[in-house]
Amino acid sequence: MPGPNWGKTVRVRIPPQRLHADPVAAPQSEARRISIRWSTGPGDIRGALEVREQVFCREQGVSRAEELDGLDEDALHLVALAPGSRRVIGTLRLLVSGDAAKIGRVAVEREWRGRGIASRMLELALARAAEQGCREAWLAAQLEAKRMYERAGFTVRSEPFEEAGIAHVWMARPIAEAP
Repeated sequence: MPGPNWGKTVRVRIPPQRLHADPVAAPQSEARRISIRWSTGPGDIRGALEVREQVFCREQGVSRAEELDGLDEDALHLVALAPGSRRVIGTLRLLVSGDAAKIGRVAVEREWRGRGIASRMLELALARAAEQGCREAWLAAQLEAKRMYERAGFTVRSEPFEEAGIAHVWMARPIAEAP
């Protein structure tokens, strides 16, 4: 037989030390504490390159020569930092040419994926491109990541092609003027 509170709403106070006992809730709340900012010096760039080497070279088998294409010095780099540290866990590269922006080298360490970090970086990159007068953003999306870019308003503009042994498509979207 059910107890006296059966069918009633009961408020339960959860002790603070148990608030993050849920394995899904803890990473999500920690992800909200991740700082994402434009690189401020060589240390940030080194961290970004380390993340890219881990993701693209070690995990996906892209050669280091293909990954380092000589465009990093002309680019703006976003870095996502682990909570409470200066360790880079994600990165994105923005190249601006006239009224077009090219977004690329979007990478997040494996253990931090699926928490919206890449989407947040993408949003910041689009805002920066708008501030710089860009009217359109382009990127070469790995087919695996195409849905994330579609959610951000990008549309496919090419047939699939292979780059560094990985299937990609060109995607683009207009950029609204900065407020």
